[in-house]
Amino acid sequence: MPTRRFAFCTAADGVRLAFGVHGGGPAIVKAANWMTHLEHDWQSPVWRHWLEGLGEHHTLVHYDERGCGLSDRDVAGDAFTLDQWVADLEAVVDAAGVDRFALLGISQGAALAIAYAVRHPDRVTHLVVYGGYARGRARRDVVQREEAEVLVEAIRVGWGRSNSAFRRLFTTLFLPGGTPEQMAWFDEVQRTSASPETAARIWTARGALDVTDLAARVRTPTLVAHARGDAVVSFEEGRLVAGSIPGARFLPLDGHNHILLADEPAWPRFLEATEAFLADEHAPAAAPAPRAPAWDLSGREEEILALVADGRSNEEIAERLVLSVRTVERHLSNIYAKLRLSGKAARAAAAARFAHEARRSA
Repeated sequence: MPTRRFAFCTAADGVRLAFGVHGGGPAIVKAANWMTHLEHDWQSPVWRHWLEGLGEHHTLVHYDERGCGLSDRDVAGDAFTLDQWVADLEAVVDAAGVDRFALLGISQGAALAIAYAVRHPDRVTHLVVYGGYARGRARRDVVQREEAEVLVEAIRVGWGRSNSAFRRLFTTLFLPGGTPEQMAWFDEVQRTSASPETAARIWTARGALDVTDLAARVRTPTLVAHARGDAVVSFEEGRLVAGSIPGARFLPLDGHNHILLADEPAWPRFLEATEAFLADEHAPAAAPAPRAPAWDLSGREEEILALVADGRSNEEIAERLVLSVRTVERHLSNIYAKLRLSGKAARAAAAARFAHEARRSA
């Protein structure tokens, strides 16, 4: 296999992110998912075959999310949001030097992959989702909300202990068909990938995600794969993702493991289907999106500006989009800079510009 390399880049808020690049050929970027460690994953009986398989015919870019692995562990209390995760992905893509690429979202990484594909449709050639969800446990039924609360307490109580009894609960959910070696490794990576407090914060923040509305705006050819017996993310959630993305292909897989293992039949089937999908230059995409306004705003910035034009306050916008007021203010500062507006009249001028562009696009 070609030489692999690790490097670091800096997110917009100063957090250092570790990323890896290996393989050769058209690029695949893997959006971050929970519990990874760039260095240890190469020795992992759980992840190594993913890295080798995806890098055999492609250049694979993958990274440890903020708070985990080789990336900065000590991050601010409000640093785990969809906007920040997407900004981190943007930083890694730019640092790795890839222009157009296939985007892979596994498990929790599916939501941010969907959001990135909506914001950057010109850069993502194909979207592949495995074991993913559009809405976290806190956005589902009461049973799953209660399960999420129990599991986050288990993280806080037992994540950092040398005794793996508490962590074995997660291992059993993620890898019910794992060998003793695979389960022992997964027990340990939970302890080494993140601190108990950070793991609990990430679990809680991921559980509150809901990108079902964004999924309907994806215009990238998409393949969604999901194991029928997945105990971490139910098969129905996978079907919901596939049904929410226009034109998405759905690949049901026989199995119970949340992470496909090398010796189960579903793994080569997933890999072969993914290779065939990525090789298909004529994969059907969804219907073209309405003509975008003639400015360089991200999807989130357009959402915020639309609400400003509707007369909403920053507090109302934050509540509507499940953001902090400070995040809304930061987006507005970026909007004003892109539109070359300043001073007290910037808000009104930006709203007027949005109304004008909306009329042009109608």
